[in-house]
Amino acid sequence: MKNLFLAIFIGLFSLNANAQTAPKKAVAAKVITKQTVDIACGECQFKMKGKDCELAVKIDGKSYFVDGKNIDDFGDAHGEHGFCNAVSKAEVTGEIVNNRFKAKEIKLLPVKH
Repeated sequence: MKNLFLAIFIGLFSLNANAQTAPKKAVAAKVITKQTVDIACGECQFKMKGKDCELAVKIDGKSYFVDGKNIDDFGDAHGEHGFCNAVSKAEVTGEIVNNRFKAKEIKLLPVKH
């Protein structure tokens, strides 16, 4: 009887250990194609936590830092109408992966007056 309890205990322990070390399932990327979004500095305009001024987009109400494009690729971010001082509109294509937007294309849209 003692050996049966020991075998059950060891079996349960090894099942638990396997569950804790199993690799986590990768989250599928969300593909974005020619969607109009807000674009600006994540820290200055979208109040995201970061280390420096960094380009971000707001897709479906959620902000994501951008990989593949730099904040100064579109002009001086600290200029009067730069991304640190104003939110602009852009048409974007890419993927949301691990809470970041992997940009394939960003096209700034003209400012509507």
